[in-house]
Amino acid sequence: MNVPKSNLPRVVVIGGGFAGLNLVKRLRKLPIQLVMVNKHNYHAFQPLLYQISTSGIESDSIAYPLRMFIKKQQNFYFRMADVKEIDPTHKIVKSDIGELSYDYLIINTGTKTNFFGNKEIKKHAMPMKTIPQALNLRSLILQNFERATVEADEEVQRFLLNFVIVGAGPTGVELAGAIAEFKQSVLPLDYPDLNSELMQINLLEGADRVLPPMSEHASKKSTQFLKELGVEIHTNTIVTEYDGKLAKTKDGKEFASRTLIWSAGVIANRIDGFSEEASEPRSKRYYVNEFNQVKGYSNVFALGDVALMASKDYPRGHPQVAQPAIQQAVNLAKNFPKILKGNKNLKPFVYNDKGSMATIGRNKAVADIKKLKFGGFFAWLIWMAVHLISLVGFKNRLVILITWIYNYANYNKGSRLIIRRFSVRKRRVRTNAEL
Repeated sequence: MNVPKSNLPRVVVIGGGFAGLNLVKRLRKLPIQLVMVNKHNYHAFQPLLYQISTSGIESDSIAYPLRMFIKKQQNFYFRMADVKEIDPTHKIVKSDIGELSYDYLIINTGTKTNFFGNKEIKKHAMPMKTIPQALNLRSLILQNFERATVEADEEVQRFLLNFVIVGAGPTGVELAGAIAEFKQSVLPLDYPDLNSELMQINLLEGADRVLPPMSEHASKKSTQFLKELGVEIHTNTIVTEYDGKLAKTKDGKEFASRTLIWSAGVIANRIDGFSEEASEPRSKRYYVNEFNQVKGYSNVFALGDVALMASKDYPRGHPQVAQPAIQQAVNLAKNFPKILKGNKNLKPFVYNDKGSMATIGRNKAVADIKKLKFGGFFAWLIWMAVHLISLVGFKNRLVILITWIYNYANYNKGSRLIIRRFSVRKRRVRTNAEL
């Protein structure tokens, strides 16, 4: 990877997510050679990906260049690479651009979409875990509208304008609400020749309620808000098949749709090379102790979504959201000076749950903060404030704030651009007879 040799201990950080960013900001002043390796040259603020896909904001407003962290730092290096394997015996990182040795390795590679082994669904469904995937989804949604305007067959129009979202967690709920608002505020303006009543939003969830990780109060409120927006909710519904045209469920329901969005689950983005005992087979998360050390490897650490730290309060590991990743990074950074000196008197990690929230559209959100439960306008204000503060970079915060104010004042979404066409491979709009 062409990283200079150094007499300083080399600390390699794989991943530029919430944990990676918060870690490198706190390690840069230590006597180490710090190398960050990431597949992309930017950090993406994933909680707002759904707004890119629904034309609310542009992609560059939630991305931050990772090389900005190199400024005025002599012993900090960044390499854009896709890490393929780790050789823990020889302490080597293997990637598509070469190899790199390490003294300490910190992995925060996050998660990827979990299709639960269903290859057909994986082939045809639309995931939304990265900026390119969100842009693909935006293009497909807008292309569906454009195609529907030139179709004379009403059934084909229904097929194009039926959006099926699988998974009613925060991502699915927020996406359903955003698409429903698009139907109400944008469709009549941009496509006056389309009958907006033909457009449907179907939200499918395998559990018995939406937002299963949140409180009953949040679930009931979000259900109310979604129904007010015209979203059809189908609980206890598990999708078993999707061929790009027709989705089938375990209980016999069928949904004819060109666009099935998969937000039903994630799986750890694990890197090969470690022993089988080092990770949990189902979730692929690395087993870590209270200091985030990977099981069996004292000089390898895992943070955030890819780490499984079992405790009394969290026997299955911490929630795979931003806060555990950030807090684990801060704790590890505090421990690292002691680690470098061989001091074993480390501070164990204790998670401080600051709550969870989801927005369902304009003036509508739910928030669980400790024992307090909010729903409606106040929760929406909290959601906006938290997300603005959490964005990386002053410019991004300013751009998002201005965009939100503009969209709120004008009941409009200004990013309705098909920058690059999304090709629906091996899919075609069927005729009325085929439907």
